[in-house]
Amino acid sequence: MHPPPRLFCFGLGYCAERLARRLEPRGFTIAGTTRDVAAKREALASPSWSLYEFDGSAPLADAEHALAGATHLLHSIMPDEQGDPVLRWHAAQLEALPELVWIGYLSTTGVYGDHAGEWVDETSVRRPSKARSKRRVEAEDAWLERGAQVFRLAGIYGPGRSALERVASGRAQQVIKPGKVFNRIHVDDIATVLEASIDQIDQIDQTRARAQGRAYNVADGNPASSAEVLRCAAELLGVEPPPAVSFEAAQMSTMARSFWQDDVRVSNQRIIEELGVTLAYPDYQAGLAALAAKRVA
Repeated sequence: MHPPPRLFCFGLGYCAERLARRLEPRGFTIAGTTRDVAAKREALASPSWSLYEFDGSAPLADAEHALAGATHLLHSIMPDEQGDPVLRWHAAQLEALPELVWIGYLSTTGVYGDHAGEWVDETSVRRPSKARSKRRVEAEDAWLERGAQVFRLAGIYGPGRSALERVASGRAQQVIKPGKVFNRIHVDDIATVLEASIDQIDQIDQTRARAQGRAYNVADGNPASSAEVLRCAAELLGVEPPPAVSFEAAQMSTMARSFWQDDVRVSNQRIIEELGVTLAYPDYQAGLAALAAKRVA
């Protein structure tokens, strides 16, 4: 008889919460970490969820109790200069969990680096151009060796975090860099992919043994420029498009500018063919239109 399913999230953030809310009605108990337990509990309004403080700088307090009974693990905490914080503090404990059958590691399409605008898939060479992306590659490899399903997420958008909010703020600008495109994915489609991966492993492996590691690109497959997305958002809001400015003249932080460094188009065929996923928002137009409709409602 299988144990009751329990999802433990290292980093109970935007994406993890979306997945957890789908799994809870299916009988999953939910637990996860956050930097501020009191603030998170108030924001979640889910008293049945177990929350634990963890920022990666020290081990999870009472980790044996916190992790006990975990059947599914989702990890979304960025590696730091010392490497992956979860593996640094808890690798042995996770390896010893007898009922853990699914591990999901949320990575980024930034691991591919610059491919001069060419299409890449999961077999393409990873050549990260930034230190943080190199650390991601190292973390990916470590988790793949442990049987994790690695999800390389494109730029995430969704309720409260989209071009609609940037345009509405009045501070957006159309940064023009000819040929540069960004890959995107709606947060609800991320949850769909993660849930499909969990279901596939549960269906295929009735022995409840740990799965083999596998990487998946999680993108809508329709990369587009930042400027055209902002123009679409402005049209949906019924306002004038933001002012246009060249990339060279644009005022942005060093971190923001770094996201313009690499140019790559990310294929999503593996999630469609292997996980049987149908995206609810296969392009930014569909995603923004749905978000705009909810703002009106």
